[in-house]
Amino acid sequence: MIPSYDPNDTEAGLKLLEDLTSNAEAIQEQVLHEILSQNSGTQYLRAFLDGESDKNQQSFKNKVPVVNYDDIKPFIQRIADGESSDIVSVQPITELLTSSGTSAGKPKLMPSTAKELDRKTFFYSMLVPVMNKYVNGLDEGKGMYLLFIKPEIKTPSGLMARPVLTSYYKSQHFRNRPFNKYNVYTSPDQTILCQDSKQSMYCQLLCGLVQRSHVLRVGAVFASAFLRAVKFLEDHYKELCADIRTGTITSWITDSACRDSVLSILDGPNQELADEIESECAEKSWEGILRRLWPKAKYVEVIVTGSMAQYIPTLEFYSGGLTLVSTMYASSECYFGINLNPLCDPSDVSYTLLPNMAYFEFLPVDDKSHEEIHFASQSNAEDDDSIKEDLIVDLVNVEVGRYYEIVITTFTGLYRYRVGDILKVTGFYNKAPQFRFVERRNVVLSIDTDKTSEEDLLNAVTQAKLNHLQQPSSLLLTEYTSYADTSSIPGHYVLFWELKPRYNNDPPKLDDKTMEKCCSEVEDRLDYVYRRCRNKDKSIGPLEIRVVSLGTFDLLMDFCVSQGSSVNQYKTPRCVKSGGALEILDSRVIGRFFSQRVPQWEPLGLDS
Repeated sequence: MIPSYDPNDTEAGLKLLEDLTSNAEAIQEQVLHEILSQNSGTQYLRAFLDGESDKNQQSFKNKVPVVNYDDIKPFIQRIADGESSDIVSVQPITELLTSSGTSAGKPKLMPSTAKELDRKTFFYSMLVPVMNKYVNGLDEGKGMYLLFIKPEIKTPSGLMARPVLTSYYKSQHFRNRPFNKYNVYTSPDQTILCQDSKQSMYCQLLCGLVQRSHVLRVGAVFASAFLRAVKFLEDHYKELCADIRTGTITSWITDSACRDSVLSILDGPNQELADEIESECAEKSWEGILRRLWPKAKYVEVIVTGSMAQYIPTLEFYSGGLTLVSTMYASSECYFGINLNPLCDPSDVSYTLLPNMAYFEFLPVDDKSHEEIHFASQSNAEDDDSIKEDLIVDLVNVEVGRYYEIVITTFTGLYRYRVGDILKVTGFYNKAPQFRFVERRNVVLSIDTDKTSEEDLLNAVTQAKLNHLQQPSSLLLTEYTSYADTSSIPGHYVLFWELKPRYNNDPPKLDDKTMEKCCSEVEDRLDYVYRRCRNKDKSIGPLEIRVVSLGTFDLLMDFCVSQGSSVNQYKTPRCVKSGGALEILDSRVIGRFFSQRVPQWEPLGLDS
């Protein structure tokens, strides 16, 4: 199920994509057959399937339940505690992959095998021919990709628990990867593999600046991580330029592998280059700084879908017109699909699922609210199982325009597992469906009967920003999160905003009327139930915006990383609940503003 081809051969790669997407249904059947052939004897599947007669798609769907993490956690924990891998997988579990930490209170542990690294390597290799199809000359330079690792945690079994990207970067698949002329990095592996994220960031930026004339693309995994790098550059450019000017490296870089690898790239003093970079960075405005520092760059490669979409305006401000490219959709549980139209507008990004990565099923969710369609637990009447069977559809049977929650069965021991991602079908490429990532299931604010999704909050904040911040205040909303404050009655929504002047780094000048209008605009853009609660039921109080000082969200990220999140996979939580996170945010508030009017609401039909 893992085809082999030369990633340097663009034509072969594109033909392979055509074959995979044209034969999606047959490949999906083969994937499930292979998974069941290998793992039907595992303790988990034996509880539902009865020998050879049940090694088929219909028995699997009828008898194996759809589960969430709480259902499978005891099985994974037993492996982490030292029991045999064959609880869930015939192939030995070689490591446990941790979730980003922002989806639940603690990182979830996902089983993985050595063979799965082959699958991920194949997945990454398929990104190359797609970019080559749309962008010429990528073999004539390098990519400045800022990649990071996080220290592992050893479980009682001896297995390491690590974020999925740390797993890949530390693997032999990455460290001993064959040369690919289309995918050469400015960062030496030693800087990517540095345990100290600050030293890693400094060294990678230094290498990217020194090789600026060779850089054809820049990026990181998530938009938030890349913007953190821009902020780091803004804070440290003088020191970086001093190192370029002298051909040395600052004394606080103590990782010897980093120092040696960077010094080999510095290759002596370069006064002219240092002066050029410092002159650009010293400009009053950093608008277009990416294009100015890396003039040959063709695009910025970062994920800007889902909650990352709120970074698009800030990225556009810094990029100077460079295209924002989201290439892939993946998680700790599974690598899903790739963007076959990478130069599209960020709002139009859709991912085509590769049918050989896992067995995919889809649970329909309500098209309007994205709320999960209820189906009864297994303990209910027998005909409830037939209802579930009717609801869940296969990969090739999804309908354009519908919303679904993705359910996966993997080669590594996850069976009919609900990932929690809500996707919208936007079309098909050959026989393979294409999806827009909408949101994480259950990432909502709620005070009363209201349920505000991540997407709804993003849309409301975006409208307030467009209508009231850009003119005349010229402020950039660089980060935001939210909190359901129920310490008073009625409770109310609190939005924490970090604002930055567009043309300098001074503290933002906050106009009361402008900020109050932002509060009201957000409320106007929230959904029907929220506005009913505010207007008719009086069960929700006026929305509040608390503006925090610059750098607050960097501290929030540091806190989340200290609690187990991965630097590489970190995404700013759009709703915070932990006491520590709230303490950080509230301690740095520089302005508080409330909506001064009740949002409009009119009853629809029979709604009371």
